[in-house]
Amino acid sequence: MKEVLLIKNGELALKGLNRGTFEDILVKNMKRRLMNSVGKFTFLKSQSTVIATPSDDDIDFDEAVETVKKIFGIAAFSRAAVAEKDFEDIKRVALEYLGDELRSVKTFKVNAKRSDKRFPMTSPEICREVGAHLLRNIKTLSVDVHNPDITVTVEVRDNNVFIHGNQIKGAGGMPVGSAGRVALLVSGGIDSPVAGYMMSKRGLQLTAIHFAAPPYTSQRAEMKVRDLVSIVAKYSGRVNFAIVNFTKIQEAIKENCPEELFTIIMRRLMMKISLRLAKRDECGALVTGESLGQVASQTLGAIACTDAVADMPVFRPLIGMDKDEIIAISRKIGTFETSILPYEDCCTVFTPKHPRTRPTLELIEEAENAVDFSEMIEEAIRTVRYESID
Repeated sequence: MKEVLLIKNGELALKGLNRGTFEDILVKNMKRRLMNSVGKFTFLKSQSTVIATPSDDDIDFDEAVETVKKIFGIAAFSRAAVAEKDFEDIKRVALEYLGDELRSVKTFKVNAKRSDKRFPMTSPEICREVGAHLLRNIKTLSVDVHNPDITVTVEVRDNNVFIHGNQIKGAGGMPVGSAGRVALLVSGGIDSPVAGYMMSKRGLQLTAIHFAAPPYTSQRAEMKVRDLVSIVAKYSGRVNFAIVNFTKIQEAIKENCPEELFTIIMRRLMMKISLRLAKRDECGALVTGESLGQVASQTLGAIACTDAVADMPVFRPLIGMDKDEIIAISRKIGTFETSILPYEDCCTVFTPKHPRTRPTLELIEEAENAVDFSEMIEEAIRTVRYESID
């Protein structure tokens, strides 16, 4: 039996004359992601739906469903069987395709959508006759038009009839690539992968920048971050991953700057490097996983001191969230268990015992300017390691 995926794009319907451009980006993303995971599909845009048809008979449809669930820009989708525009075939396919699922529940209803008005039966007639056929063949079923366990939908379109059960919730948001590119400062913690996921949901492609400080941070810590980026990439698509060696800069901070200011000066220098790398990768903003007041470097004053070096927007999608909310999202997207692995990242190296929570910009700049970091920054940028993660 031939199966297809019926994709509903939700928010894209509001884009007016630009809708086609956004749909084209969504189709491009689906084509690439499905090709990478399960195989080749063809796509047809038709009446507010994108119909994805497998090119091979041996496509793993369960895997295709799991892939589509993670593609931003899709509000909902259905796994559907294709029937001929003949009512006997419609009844046969409905029972054959959905029979096992219907036998596992108690109630159902039938919903018909007849976009091809040439079809000889009206929508109410289709609902009545398909429902009666299912009731005759599955004795345990009863009809509940208000709150059914399963809604059997029959969509009569120009060339085919599609039959499916309940819709599957999609990832929502906007197609990745429709809003530009941003650079995500990613550590090995819980927050930054969630921030990257949330920005991708609004259509932004990601460049991920990670700061490593060997030998203070281990190879396992770097692998942990790479694994986190790989999990986020299941939603965001391909991520450009940059690894910056930050050791000399951190040692210089430790040797020359007041301990209470270590973290803020470190974050300012990270941001200076990230800005350069972001512009190299044509990014329009930086993204961090900061949440207001979560740690000493995330107070209002500390954030203001950090942002003073930025000449492009800095997005903080988690800024008003508490830790429980962030953890809930990390569990949902599958990054939590990796994030809590006990491998230290450079943000926790040389952490001051008593960090200043209300720094002033004048104080920070005075301490930072006491050291010439310029050559160390240039060396860090020259030696960045790049890779692409899907």
